Amino acid sequence: MDYKILGNTDLKVSLICLGTMTWGEQNSEEEGFEQMDYAINEGINFFDTAELYSVPPRKETWGSTETIIGNWFESRKCRDKVILASKVTGRSGMKWFRNKETRLDKEQIKNALEGSLRRLKTDYIDLYQLHWPDRKANFFGKLSYNHEADDDSIDIKLQLDVLSDLIKEGKIRYVGLSNETPWGLMKFINLSDQFNLPRVVSIQNPYSLLNRSFEVGLAEIAIREKCGLLAYSPLGFGMLTGKYDNSTKPDGARLTLFGDMFTRYTKPKGLKYSEKFNDLARKNNLSPTQMALAFVNSRDFVTSNIIGATNIEQLEENISSHKVKLSEELLEEIDRIHEENPFPCP
Repeated sequence: MDYKILGNTDLKVSLICLGTMTWGEQNSEEEGFEQMDYAINEGINFFDTAELYSVPPRKETWGSTETIIGNWFESRKCRDKVILASKVTGRSGMKWFRNKETRLDKEQIKNALEGSLRRLKTDYIDLYQLHWPDRKANFFGKLSYNHEADDDSIDIKLQLDVLSDLIKEGKIRYVGLSNETPWGLMKFINLSDQFNLPRVVSIQNPYSLLNRSFEVGLAEIAIREKCGLLAYSPLGFGMLTGKYDNSTKPDGARLTLFGDMFTRYTKPKGLKYSEKFNDLARKNNLSPTQMALAFVNSRDFVTSNIIGATNIEQLEENISSHKVKLSEELLEEIDRIHEENPFPCP
């Protein structure tokens, strides 16, 4: 396994990060345990979760993934072997979290963290991330930006103040962002520098062959400010595995079960370009999964590639992608397809 430094910290995280969001919905606790055991044995030391998980977000299942991880820590006695990342829910109308609109204010961030620590059966989280902004911005696939002058978002400095207090209390070690924009990331960084507050060490945004929007604006910041990408959805919700080619809907697959809720990758352009990339992989004697993940692994601005699986066979293939190196010729062919339609699934 390859490892990279997380931001400006001294932590070395595995290039492959174990994603966990299906545990508690598509996967049982037993299957989650099996995946964590396998990942640790393969050299993975970085797990990512969130209070919101499992997905899709529901009142009945939120927090279930953290509970499974906490039970595994208790069973295996190996908390010290894992660099653990979790997230506090951003602004939303999902009132089942705290009986009101979720906001990134002092009370709710602290409340969320305490709940995560209990479920995870740990007294600290290595990387605590804001799952999405409190302000209204263009994330979750929105390309256009419509400014709302009356947006009553929580001040970013106040968010950093709370996170600074939690670091001083020893409950979190470092701070990360997720689903953030270039303006948002630089605002956090500038305020950290100006007021000597915790510096953001990572940004978790979508990145894949179907969605390279991170390269416009954020990639340069990630490198120059030492705030690398934790890439999520590197397989485009499975579209880049080939299993959905020709409009196939495999039994038990996420987009078969919840396709109406997750349409980001299933629109006509998503189907068209996923099949183009999948065909290219096969022509080069690679599985679509290996090519898609190896591409993400090869980017200089990526710190870790968050993979997710619902069975051990998928997990094995995903993790082994760190051994795959793409030729310059293949990378050029990938770019040619990319130039036809840069953002089929933003």
